[in-house]
Amino acid sequence: MGAQIVEASALRHVYGDRPALNGLSFTVVEGDVYGILGPNGCGKSTLFRILCTLEKPQQGKASVTGLDVATGGMRLRGEIGVVFQNGSLDRRLTVRENLVAQGHLQGISGKPLNGRVDELLAEFNLEDRAKDETRTLSGGLKRKVEIAKAIIHRPRVLLLDEASTGLDPSARREMWAALKRLRESTPVTILFTTHLMDEAENATRLLLISHGRAVAEDSPERLKSLVGGDVVRFESSNPDFAAGLKERFGVGTQEAGGFVSVETPAGHRFIADAFEAFPGQIVSASLHRPTLEDVFFKLAGERLAGSEAAGA
Repeated sequence: MGAQIVEASALRHVYGDRPALNGLSFTVVEGDVYGILGPNGCGKSTLFRILCTLEKPQQGKASVTGLDVATGGMRLRGEIGVVFQNGSLDRRLTVRENLVAQGHLQGISGKPLNGRVDELLAEFNLEDRAKDETRTLSGGLKRKVEIAKAIIHRPRVLLLDEASTGLDPSARREMWAALKRLRESTPVTILFTTHLMDEAENATRLLLISHGRAVAEDSPERLKSLVGGDVVRFESSNPDFAAGLKERFGVGTQEAGGFVSVETPAGHRFIADAFEAFPGQIVSASLHRPTLEDVFFKLAGERLAGSEAAGA
């Protein structure tokens, strides 16, 4: 196991009377692709602003590469690369010009900068778009340029805050393919926040958070193993259907969005038994293997979908 490179201890941050972070603690090991998964409004963006030194924690401590986020200042910022939800590209500059401008901001110039720009254009397959203004690029290509900008100074930690927001599934896959190539060629630790299950699967370790608190932490596969067997989801015309399932089969149920979910080792047989036991009451039934959504619902009692609250 590598050295600890990002640490958070008992972070607490409150907006008015609403806690955005509520005693959050975690550790990221060097070389990890560390994901933070939770619904919009759960505190991910507040945590991100703290880690990239844009906001100081009201309580608790956090450090990146051994530097305290509250006092590390410019030295810490030189150790991190940051990609925000909202784009930071100058739309009227070309791809190369955006990278050169960022290099100058990081104190790089001359041949070292030109060589680094050429290297990144090749790394992200952007060589044929180097002279194109970024306003002409697709969302996926813009994200590649954003990531290239963020790592032009070779940071030790790359922070991505909901970086695939607005991208279609194909562009999202393309972005993560580029990040995978980056990790194969560069010793960089990646920490990303997301509310998307498919994106969370890219993590080597995943932290689930709800209402500013840690819910669970492990690899995606081990987290999914916390849900036993199959997940069966029922839609019923009977408002007491969940209670009926509990009484008839002695199973635990979870209710959300008008659906009743049950974990069971043999889902197909359970569906048949339920239809037989409750004739005419089941509108629909579906069966799937456990997902991170199921894990999150089991542990936190809420779905991942939601709307971002102010200051979240």
